[in-house]
Amino acid sequence: MESSLPPAEELVLVDRELARLDAHRAQLLLRRDWLLRVLRPQTPMTPPGPAGGPAAPWPGTVPPRPEATPHSTQNVLLTLGGVLLTVAALVFTLVSWGSMGIGGRAAVLAVVTSAALLAPVALLRRGLTATAESVAALGLVLTVLDAYAVRRVALPETGVAAYASGAAVVLAVGWTAYGSALGTLRIPLPAAVVAAQPVLLLAVAALDGGFVVHAWAALVTAVLDLVVVLRAGPRRAVRVTAGIGAGALGGWALLTGLVLSSYAPGRAAPLLLAGALVLLYLATRHAPTALAAATAAGVAVLAAGGGLLRQGVPDVWAVPGYALCAVVLAAVALRVRVGAGRAVRHGLAFAGAGVLALAALWALPPVAAGLLGPLVRTDGIWSGTHTAPVLTGFPATAPVVPLLAAVALAAVPRFWARCASLGCGWALLTALPVSLELPYAASVTLRLATAAAGLALGAGVVRAAPRSPVFAWSAYGCGLASAVSVVALGLDARGATFAVLGVLTVLFGGVAVWSTGARRLVGAGAAVVAVAGLVGAGAAAGHAGVAVSGLVLLVVPAGTAGLGAWLGWRPGLASVGLVVEATGAGVGMCGIGAAAARPELLTLGLAVGGTIAASTALRPERRPLASWAATVLFVLAAWVRLAVWEVTTPEAYALPVAVPALVVGLLRRRSDPEASSWVAYGPGLAAGLVPSLCAAWVDPSWVRPLLLGLAALVVTLLGARSGLRAPLLLGGVVLALTGLHELAPYVVRVVGALPRWLPPAFAGALLLAVGATYEQRLRDARRLRDRLRAMR
Repeated sequence: MESSLPPAEELVLVDRELARLDAHRAQLLLRRDWLLRVLRPQTPMTPPGPAGGPAAPWPGTVPPRPEATPHSTQNVLLTLGGVLLTVAALVFTLVSWGSMGIGGRAAVLAVVTSAALLAPVALLRRGLTATAESVAALGLVLTVLDAYAVRRVALPETGVAAYASGAAVVLAVGWTAYGSALGTLRIPLPAAVVAAQPVLLLAVAALDGGFVVHAWAALVTAVLDLVVVLRAGPRRAVRVTAGIGAGALGGWALLTGLVLSSYAPGRAAPLLLAGALVLLYLATRHAPTALAAATAAGVAVLAAGGGLLRQGVPDVWAVPGYALCAVVLAAVALRVRVGAGRAVRHGLAFAGAGVLALAALWALPPVAAGLLGPLVRTDGIWSGTHTAPVLTGFPATAPVVPLLAAVALAAVPRFWARCASLGCGWALLTALPVSLELPYAASVTLRLATAAAGLALGAGVVRAAPRSPVFAWSAYGCGLASAVSVVALGLDARGATFAVLGVLTVLFGGVAVWSTGARRLVGAGAAVVAVAGLVGAGAAAGHAGVAVSGLVLLVVPAGTAGLGAWLGWRPGLASVGLVVEATGAGVGMCGIGAAAARPELLTLGLAVGGTIAASTALRPERRPLASWAATVLFVLAAWVRLAVWEVTTPEAYALPVAVPALVVGLLRRRSDPEASSWVAYGPGLAAGLVPSLCAAWVDPSWVRPLLLGLAALVVTLLGARSGLRAPLLLGGVVLALTGLHELAPYVVRVVGALPRWLPPAFAGALLLAVGATYEQRLRDARRLRDRLRAMR
């Protein structure tokens, strides 16, 4: 393509033309949207513009919608008319019927019913569908009234149930024919389905059948409803009505079978199996309900099979029998794939899993008793007697349920199934000592083995276990729970206590070595706790008292401090060392608390704890926290010793804290001249002056106030000379309060001797003086503030 224009100018022209086309296209699209909105209500519209009258709204303006459309108004009116006519017919039939003769009654009913049923034919020809629907509904109601009238007049001796069953058949057939003839009407065919629902139930009632026969009748009716659902074609109202009837009657039949299977499984099994076959057929034919139908079918099969199996075994095997049937059904559903859809197989498997879960809940009491029973102690520690928890009346076959569940879940190639199988296996081992009433030694051994298995799986020692944090933590949690339970169980006998704690120390130590991450840290802390238990048990075995045993426990933090220092030098083990030291410190605090029963031993325990903390402070990474801990422990040791000596002078408690604090503050100021005096000297001065000030205010002697005043004066002068804010303010405040305390009696005497008008007058004069020299006082206060800010 050739052009006489240069390329740059031609490109400008092309872009301009494209922009114009885009603008025109956007305008046409807006016009198209407006036209669609105008045509959507399907009502004649006046063309826009002055010639056609009022212009239609332009796009961008939304015309107000009417609150009620003509169609909805018509439906409301027709519905109200139909309701009123129906009420009138009922009143006529029930109230005014007796005032007419037999001929008149028949004539009125025949004429009115015929008119109501024939009128829709003419209305449909004229296109009045909604009106035809209302009149047809009236006609259907009139046919019911006709049936009632025939019963009252012609067949009064006929049984109510028998006549109602026959009338329902006649009405269902008649309404079906009427609805099929007038296919445009939507009401007659669903109404025929509703009329057919009670036919068999009423027939069984007329024959005096029992509730089992009623259940069979309901099931047959549900089957017929399902046939209608599957064969109704495009008539959605018919399918929905039949589906609701099938669900209600079929559910009633299955519920009756479930209740019956609890005491008469032989009579319930045929009903449940028939219902299961119907549900399976529905699941294969109707995809939307396949999963729910297959699940219900599986429950019915399990109720039938479990009931029959229970009939031939002792009562203690009833629930395990249901669990066995559930496992078999789930296995068959998952393994057999021929002729069954995925939803069907999953539904049957869900039914088996649900029944197995219910059986597992039934088997939980022995698990809870085996886990928590040792924690509820009725005898003393090392009493030599073992009271095993006994569940009176609970079957000893309960552990069979978690066994079946563990085996079934282990066969499922899914990760969640492996975790659930692990939990079921742990529940089995926990429940066995209770259900089988094992001897004490066997119970301890089995629980230790359970704890060891859980910890080994959690630590990853077993190579065949799934490599997943979820599985590892699940196994680890089971092992920890069993470990706590076996420790409580081992307290029944002295030898068992040492054996259990020794084995757990080895187990948790192995976890700390073999495992990684948080499980290693938990194992390290648990190993320290087990060692502490061994130390405490050894002290108790030596007949040491509680306080002495607490002192002996301080061996643990001393050892963990050294072990933590050694682990800190190992690559990747610093966090383990921190956990070991923190756990040891917690054990030490427990030991110090136990020594509080004897204050003289508490002093020794605090001093030992302070020594351990001070040695730990030699390590740079532990210095900030350990130094504070050592200081607090040493101060507490000194205070306890003073209390043992019955020293009541507060300075004896305050000065051992104040002097070291001031020394530390002096060293801090020398190493960091920019440090604030409040940080360096504030704690020490407050610890030395405040307790003495409190004691001086209640001390009648003059010695303490004099010495405190001299000390406060020295501190104030040193603060003023050094330009330090903390000594100046603290010393000045203490000096002022001490002087006020000494002058207070004399001030009280003087005030009591003065006239009562003099104090208010003095206060008023003072306020006037301050107000008159307010500006000068304000400047003085600002200068004082600036001087204080200049201090450190």
